[in-house]
Amino acid sequence: MQRREFIKTTAAVAATSSLASSAMAVEDARPIVYFTKTITPEKALEMYKKLGIELPGKVAVKTHSGEPTGNHYLKPEFLKPLVDHVKGTVVECNTAYPGRRMKTEDHWKVIEEHGFTKIAECDILDGEKEMELQIPKHKQIAVNYVGANMSKYDSMLVTSHFKGHQMGGFGGALKNISIGLGSSHGKAYIHGAGNPDIMWTCPQEKFLEAMADAASSIMEYFKGKIAFVNVMKDLSIDCDCNGHPKAPEMADIGILASLDPVALDQACVDLVYASDDKGKASLIERMESRQAIHIIEAAVELGVGSRKYKLVEVE
Repeated sequence: MQRREFIKTTAAVAATSSLASSAMAVEDARPIVYFTKTITPEKALEMYKKLGIELPGKVAVKTHSGEPTGNHYLKPEFLKPLVDHVKGTVVECNTAYPGRRMKTEDHWKVIEEHGFTKIAECDILDGEKEMELQIPKHKQIAVNYVGANMSKYDSMLVTSHFKGHQMGGFGGALKNISIGLGSSHGKAYIHGAGNPDIMWTCPQEKFLEAMADAASSIMEYFKGKIAFVNVMKDLSIDCDCNGHPKAPEMADIGILASLDPVALDQACVDLVYASDDKGKASLIERMESRQAIHIIEAAVELGVGSRKYKLVEVE
């Protein structure tokens, strides 16, 4: 993926008054991505409210509980206004790699130590067992294994720390509803594109397509009862699953929100490329070296969302 392709996407989202009425109709049909440069808990809540959606019933708030030695994950005090507003339960799943977040009893201790139990009820979705979500239209995997406790929730608010990722290139909304919602076994299944035994050696394109498959099953499961907030701060090239992530080399960008996870992640990628911050080079290299944009391409082909969007900046 060449840089010019990302810049072209950024330019395409800016509607102008000189467009013909027919073109405006097409533009207006694009999903809206709200964007603010202000990064505060209160602004995160405001961005969610801009979406104009009332998540029904029992709401799961998906986030990343953070590695014990890491420090870039979204902190509970930052998420509290959002969680309070939707009266949500903070949810997570166990990891597929060794560490204190792999086994339920250890993971609970991390969640408590990091302060999440102080702001809301919490739930490890695969704490006891997993369930299967069938994926009739798929590229790599025909089933997604998620935490069985997901069945207790009627809707979901997905809060994602957008940053780089060691394997996926970047982590945002799509990763959070694919790998992030997979059970421990399900994560390995996605990483190996259906074969957990090759989870660390699977061809990159297949891994990214398996993530897109998994994301499509979550969108189908919640069917319009799901919303997304991405926070572009602490923009390390490494994921929050890295206990010792590299220090960010570019400045924070802002908070984005959308009902379309594809448009949301695409907007985040576009903002990185469009930035005049020279520190962006390492994050761009991480994304390009991992073919990161392919998860977005695959998700579009699966009908998860749109790469074309309308960016609405909020002061």
